[in-house]
Amino acid sequence: MYKVFYKPEKDKWMGDIMPFGKDGKFYLYHQRDPRKPGPLTDNDEPFGWSLSTTTDFVNYEDHGDAIPAGDAEDPAQWIYAGSVFEAQGKIQAFYTGYNKKAEQEGRASQVLLHGISTDYEHFQKNVDKLLLPAQKGYDKTDWRDPWVIWDSDKQEYLLILGTRLAGPKSKLTGRIVSFTSKDLKNWDFKGDFYAPNLYTGLEMPDLFKMGDWWYLLYTEYSEQSKTRYRMSKNINGPWIKPRDDAFDGRAYYAARTAFDGQRRVLFGWVPTREKGQGDMVNWEWGGTYVPLELVQREDGTLATKLPDELTEQFTTKTKISDFTLENSAGRTEKVIAHDVGRHFVLDMDVECSDKASDVAVRLFKNLKTDESYQYLLTKDDQRLIFDKSPEWPWFQMMNKGLDRPLPETNFKKMHIKLMVDNDIFILVANGISLIARGYQKFGDNLAVAAANGKVEFKNIELRK
Repeated sequence: MYKVFYKPEKDKWMGDIMPFGKDGKFYLYHQRDPRKPGPLTDNDEPFGWSLSTTTDFVNYEDHGDAIPAGDAEDPAQWIYAGSVFEAQGKIQAFYTGYNKKAEQEGRASQVLLHGISTDYEHFQKNVDKLLLPAQKGYDKTDWRDPWVIWDSDKQEYLLILGTRLAGPKSKLTGRIVSFTSKDLKNWDFKGDFYAPNLYTGLEMPDLFKMGDWWYLLYTEYSEQSKTRYRMSKNINGPWIKPRDDAFDGRAYYAARTAFDGQRRVLFGWVPTREKGQGDMVNWEWGGTYVPLELVQREDGTLATKLPDELTEQFTTKTKISDFTLENSAGRTEKVIAHDVGRHFVLDMDVECSDKASDVAVRLFKNLKTDESYQYLLTKDDQRLIFDKSPEWPWFQMMNKGLDRPLPETNFKKMHIKLMVDNDIFILVANGISLIARGYQKFGDNLAVAAANGKVEFKNIELRK
């Protein structure tokens, strides 16, 4: 089904990814949910951490279980997210253990545990006694996803994790807390590391340095369910919010980064929809993983790009002649390719006149009904939006969160890349990406459109 994006087993979906990079190789520790009967349901089968490795995002090696799930008495019956790093001559894993019985009995059901490995592939599980349960005043059912780094200035390890204050989960008390340690065994609780009072909960924190900037990443699940970031010149903040603080939209979740010595890459997953296939229902936990390479802009903010190797898989190239669309008081459209199939890449440069208000890319277009999926790049609203078009009868897609800010300064000249892999679509415009998933195929044509001005389309290449 998927030719581009990796899914290790046909009957399992990927959950949170704990990436580690070294010497040009990425180790993707992750959860595999069999969805028996459904994702994270009461009777779902426990999962541990599995491992796949890659050097090019095209070829993968599946190493199976790295840390196995446990029995009903194991504090790590399920193994939620954590982090992997090298220290003290070994590979260290700090992870969240979840036990269903503990939650049913009102005990701490999410606790932090420690594993070690000498080969990256197999970890000795739970090597210490129960480690770092929720501290007083914090929610013992939301205490997870540790991320550990070495603070060279203080010569100590810094561990951050996502949690919230104890109390009603409707309150916006989501925060990141921290511990420090000199030896990975004795930990001092330091309290709140980042407490913005913006979300009910924070999870999957990540902390890294690129150039002069520190970046704090997290995923929030109460407002728009996006992976976001903050910036600082200091590892402890204060944290600056960039104008566009997300990496993608609602269909890219729980992303974390790893550096292999050459590039820093973001690893998140594209969720499936509830109740099987269909565009009208909500997203569910787990899906298909997608890598996005991070690019640092001059002002320190972060852009994304698809790794070049993904595009290079599409070896059949078709050049499309440059053309111009112009309409001073409406919209003009052009079909640029027929029989596109379900796996293709479109690359093009777009130049817009001052009066032009919109550019659209329409995929899987049906020439008879005019139905398609559509990426709309609009200058007036300064947004990049994914939807079904036409939206009739209202409405045809639950697309809440499938949009990104697109500053007007980006609109005059844009490089646009669209990658389609079966039901996963990614459009990147000047480093601003928007991922979507669509289950219908209205037709087999690809079109572009322009509205209220003159738009030039240049250097167009279609790859299959």
